[in-house]
Amino acid sequence: MSVLAAIAVLAILIVVHELGHFTAARAQGIYANRFSIGFGPILWKYQGPETEYALRAFPLGGFVGFPDDDPESTIPQNDPNLLKNRPVLDRAIVISAGVIANLVFAYFLLVTQIGIAGTQDVNFQSGVLVPDVKTEISSAAAKAGMKPGDIVLAVDGKELGASRESIKTLMEAIQNRPNQPVALTVQREGKVLPTPLVVTPDANAKIGVQLAPNVTIERRRLSNPIEVFTLAASEFQRITVLTVQGFGQLITNFGQVADQISGPVRIVDEGAKLARLDAFNLFTFGALISINLAIINILPLPALDGGHLAFLLVEGLRGKPLPSKLQDGVMQTGLMLLLGLGIFLIVRDTTQLESVQKLFR
Repeated sequence: MSVLAAIAVLAILIVVHELGHFTAARAQGIYANRFSIGFGPILWKYQGPETEYALRAFPLGGFVGFPDDDPESTIPQNDPNLLKNRPVLDRAIVISAGVIANLVFAYFLLVTQIGIAGTQDVNFQSGVLVPDVKTEISSAAAKAGMKPGDIVLAVDGKELGASRESIKTLMEAIQNRPNQPVALTVQREGKVLPTPLVVTPDANAKIGVQLAPNVTIERRRLSNPIEVFTLAASEFQRITVLTVQGFGQLITNFGQVADQISGPVRIVDEGAKLARLDAFNLFTFGALISINLAIINILPLPALDGGHLAFLLVEGLRGKPLPSKLQDGVMQTGLMLLLGLGIFLIVRDTTQLESVQKLFR
């Protein structure tokens, strides 16, 4: 059920994004003849008075179609309500509305979560939690006997303490010791192991574990609506800033963070894990993914909203649009690259799922 819940969240976010485009167009009287979730062959469709609504085979996004260049459209090419005949500002509103819808929806997801479940008071405990240990043969942590749920209390006899800096201290100790043994004092099921676990990081200074703060979380209900909206705004700002910083690192330090790029499979898997811990985590998960979708789409890349806005900017500066063949070629190439990347990420993330890896052991 947690997997289905995570998939449902992704589907809702795609619908929200496309509804942003669709609503902005219809509110301005601009024709929109297609509203599709997914790409490729149509699995289901409904023909409304003006718009065809469809679900398609590949759930890697969606699109709102306009009759501007539809050979089957009976609308005259000089009709002022065709998107291409509208001023640059009108078209920019339609194109950016999907991003705005995702950002607004993310904020209200956080408002809903905080309003219903309250806020979380985080209390740091000594050490660093190890929520997951990779079990492949080359995992140094698995060889040393580490298990999910272990708490690392000290590194080479130096206590980690109870603070946000504990993870940083542990990571630095590991990263500074490739191919050298590191003694970790570990607490398991409430008891400290009698002897430290000796872990030898590989040549890339990795031991094959996930790390998380060792904290206890207490929920606090809020009765003041103003406090709910204020805390939601602070959390929205925090997530947005971290997301932008993450994309910045992807641009400036691609080689080291490229493996952190996630496709739909890994996103659903992580969402399912969060849902198993606490169903209310799906609200935060949804807000996080919605903000990511907004920022990704605003990037000036072909086939994304940002790419269309970039063409509009050029048109505004030139006083006329770039040749349609050039725009179509760039957009189609970008779409194929994005679909290729999506398929690659799906295959890669599927092979890395624990349930799949067990089949090949």
